[in-house]
This record gives sequence, structure tokens and C-alpha cells, in this order.
Amino acid sequence: MAETLISPGVLARENDQSFITSQPVTVGAAIIGPTVKGPVEIPTVVTSYSDFTSRFGSTLQSGSQTYSYLTSVSVNNYFQNGGESLLVTRVTSGSFEPAVNSPVLCNVEPDSKDGPFVLETLSEGEMMNNLPNTYVLDGYVSASYIESFAEILPNGALASGSSDNIRWEIPTVNTESGTFSLLIRRGDDNGREKVILETYQNLSLDPNSSNYIESVIGNSTKNIQTDGSESYIQSSGTYSNKSRYVRVKQVNYPTPDYFDNAGAVKSEYTASLPVVQSGSFYGGQGKLFYGGGAAFNENIISNDNVQGIQASDYNTAIALLGNKDEYRFNVITAPGLTAQDSTLQVTRLVNLAIARTDCLAVIDLVRYGAQTATVTEKGTLYNSSYAATYWPWAQVIDPGTGKLIWSPASALIPGVYAFTDASSDSWFAPAGLTRGGLDSVVQVERKLPTGTRDTLYEANINPLATFPQAGVVVFGQKTLQKKSSSLDRINVRRLLISLKSYISQIADTLVFEQNTIATRNSFLTQVNPYLESVQQRQGLYAFKVVMDDTNNTPDLIDQNILYGQIFLQPTRTAEFIVLDFNIQPTGASFPE
Repeated sequence: MAETLISPGVLARENDQSFITSQPVTVGAAIIGPTVKGPVEIPTVVTSYSDFTSRFGSTLQSGSQTYSYLTSVSVNNYFQNGGESLLVTRVTSGSFEPAVNSPVLCNVEPDSKDGPFVLETLSEGEMMNNLPNTYVLDGYVSASYIESFAEILPNGALASGSSDNIRWEIPTVNTESGTFSLLIRRGDDNGREKVILETYQNLSLDPNSSNYIESVIGNSTKNIQTDGSESYIQSSGTYSNKSRYVRVKQVNYPTPDYFDNAGAVKSEYTASLPVVQSGSFYGGQGKLFYGGGAAFNENIISNDNVQGIQASDYNTAIALLGNKDEYRFNVITAPGLTAQDSTLQVTRLVNLAIARTDCLAVIDLVRYGAQTATVTEKGTLYNSSYAATYWPWAQVIDPGTGKLIWSPASALIPGVYAFTDASSDSWFAPAGLTRGGLDSVVQVERKLPTGTRDTLYEANINPLATFPQAGVVVFGQKTLQKKSSSLDRINVRRLLISLKSYISQIADTLVFEQNTIATRNSFLTQVNPYLESVQQRQGLYAFKVVMDDTNNTPDLIDQNILYGQIFLQPTRTAEFIVLDFNIQPTGASFPE
């Protein structure tokens, strides 16, 4: 409430104009790629490697074969280097679907094909199905499969599956209260040593109950829709998903009333109770995994990976990430896509970064085993300061198996950027002995001599160099912009990305405000201190912000435009250090 002076005096008041808007909430990196499990083409934030593995898995075991995923390698490396949050988008073969099962036995009609409710896995594909090659007849596993391939356990479950599979069990049913319990179990456990992932007690099929199965477990789902050329995520369902593994797909129409053993009449909901039983999920479509074929981490080629994934399976994921209002990140990669084999998709990734203007696309040009000439040739396909590339491939330890696998550089570079941001600032070069070390790399595909590094750098390709004492180091920081300017360096591009993100957030608060001097001053009192802090932290040599009557003319004001100009002199890095060692005769004078 305003104070009023009645008698002469001094009223001292405060007007705090020192407020500086907090940094925008931005996920550090976005990674697109296949995973063992998880939501398909739904960008999902993970905050640690353990969070990632719980949602998306790590490695895939199929029989005696173990398959590694570049996505897992990249995520692990990112968090090991100080990354705080990551946006993961899973891609699969277009045929993948969730696996389902319904407890088919109930108290009234034990032979009914329609159970009281249907569960569906949140993850799509065969990995959520512990019986991927099972023939299912009327809800029961066929006898031929049981006799030929599986061991029958005391509880009727089958000893098959892996740590990423799940099964369900109804251990107790209370006909007096009309409730039952439900367990979600790991698919490779057994009846003697159950591995229980989730437990739900006192579930009810009555929609009016506080323990109604749909409200307790959840029934929400997300699907990818298209509207013309635009892809978007459409959500459906009444209850949010509380389970990490399943959702209630449907609750079937209840069976008629019945009398229990005590002679009491049971309601229609109670009459539909399931009986004590356990079972497997089935019907999830996707490519099955059997021995043979290349390990997935080698390339994304339709004839060269065990998942049947093609480059075109990335199109929807790339399109979805074009929405910068919903998804914010500063670097995006798709390890496994190369310009050599998937030019169209790599180009779309670069164009995504160009259109967003707030991230850098780190791309791979060639598959494992390519020659230098092929690398430089593919580098000519791109010309943008919003893209960068690195070479050669590197050998790293798969976090899931502990085995050595070959990885493209794009899987490792987000970790270098994360370390740079954590230890310095985004406008420092993510390269060199101080910030460019690749500690996780065992060896590179090729050790590059100076001449080869020169050839690559002239083609705007950043080499991974090997030094006797330092190991493997990122030794370049060029963007793929062909024109020589400040923006042909990654540190300057990342500086501009950081500045635009922050200042745009401030400007967002001014939209629909009055176009007056007060509004302009509000902008200046926030932007100038921020740029001063960037200058003090070695990001800028100098700057100037103009938002006044000189550039906000009456004509612009009448067009509802508030105009600002920001002049920047970015700090340049010392990439070429020249040291002159001058040998002089004894007694000579050194120059002043």
C-alpha cells in the first residue's frame, strides 16, 4: 500500500532493479538412438545413468549373444563427465508394439477368453515379453513349446526371459472384500526365488473404489500423431501411470453376480475377480534376436544390424525434437547414423539444429574402417555453424558388459561438452589437454599423424589425437561452416547459443507489455549485468546493448515491435601458438 506524507519529512523507499533472471532450464544434450526397452519416440528426460537403465535398459542378451547399444555408451559417458540431465529418444523398427496379457481365469468362467482386465507393457517390442517365441492359444502357452523349450516351475511360470523382461502374478484373492493383489516380476526369475519389481495390494475392479486398478496402476499412453508435415505427441488415459512397467489397457465388462461359499451375494465387480495365477506377457511385435549378424554398435544399416532398424526409423524422432518450446537442449547426436550410409537423416539432424538455433548437431560422417579421403569427401556435404563432426572412431568399454566395443565420436562428444560446461563455461573450447581429454577411450581406430590432422582440420573435421602422456584428446573445435568467421569455431557458436537462450528468456517476459521506456529499461537492467559477467568470465572482449529511441522509432512502435540490438565481440581461442627461440651470442643485449 502506498504511503502518504502529511507533514514535511523524508520518505525513503526501495525499488530493487538488480534482479537478474535465472538461467533457462535446459537439458544439456539430446540423444536419439535404439535402446533395449522404453517408450518409443517419446523424448524422455533422464538424470543419471541408473535412471536411464531403469527406463531404457543397457545391453540386450539373446541366447548366448550380447548386443551393445551406442545410446547406452553415450549416456554413460555423458553423466561420467558431469552432465546433469539428458533427453533420450528411443527409435525402433516400425513394427514394435507393446506386449499384453490378461489374467484369463476368473471365478465364474474359468475357460473364458476374456479376463477381468488387460495389462499392457509400457515398453514396446519383444524385450518386455518373457516368451518372445511362444505360441499362445486362448491365453495359454502351447504344450509343444513347453515340452520343447521351457522348464515348468511350481507356480506355472516359465524359466525364460532376461533381466529386462517382466511377468505378472496374482498371489492372493479376497472374495470377501472383492480385492486382489498383483505382482510385477522380473522375467528371468523363478517360483522359488522371485524377483519382485512392483507390488500392488487390495486392488479392486470397482471404479468407485479408492483402490480401483486403473487409478492405482495407471492407464495413460502416448502416441505419435501427424498433422500434415508436423508430428506431435498425443496423450490419452484417465489416470497417470504410477507403474514403471505396465499400464491397465482395459477393464472388461464384469460377469454376473454370484454366491460365495458362505452363501452371500457378491456384486458384479466382485464376481469378476481373477484367481491366483501367474503368466507372461505376449504379442509385443518386433524383430526377434537370434545368434548371427553384426553387433548393433557397428552401424545403422538395414542389412547390418540385428534390430532391423533402418535410417528412416529416425525421421519421426528428429521431427519431434523440432519443438524448441517443449524441448530445450544445447547439443544433439544420433550415434550410429553416418553421412556415408544415411545422408538424408544426418542432413535432417543438421537442419534441425539450424532451424532451432539453440543447439549444435554433432554428426558422424563415416562408418568404422573408412579412409581419410572418404571422411573429407563426406564433410563437403555440410556447411553450417550449427554442426560439427569428429573422427576417427574410438574403442570404449561397454558399461553393460564390460567388453570393448567401437564407438563413433558423436557418442562421446556430449560428455566433453558437459565437462567443459561444468569445469569452465560453454564459451571455452571443448578441446585440448585441459578440457578435451577422452579418459574413457582405450584406443582410437587410427593414430593420426600431424599431416593427417592438418588435412582434416582444413576440411573442418575435428581430429581425435593421441599423445603419449595424455592419451586420446579432442584436438580441434571447428564447426562445419565453410566461410571463415568467428562462427567457424565451436566455442563461439556455443557462446551465442548460451547468450541467445538467456536473453530470449528475458525478452519472453516482455511480450504483451507496454512498449515504453520503462519496459526497455527493464530489459537493459537484466541484460547488461549478465553480459558483464560473461565478459568477466572471458566470454567476450566487449559488448553493447541498444534499446532506446534511436532504434525504436514511432513507426516500429506502431507496428507493435520492440527492437533491440546486441553487439558482441566474442573471445577467440589460441589454437596456433608460435614460439620463437632466438639464440644469441654471449654478452648480447636482449631486446626491450
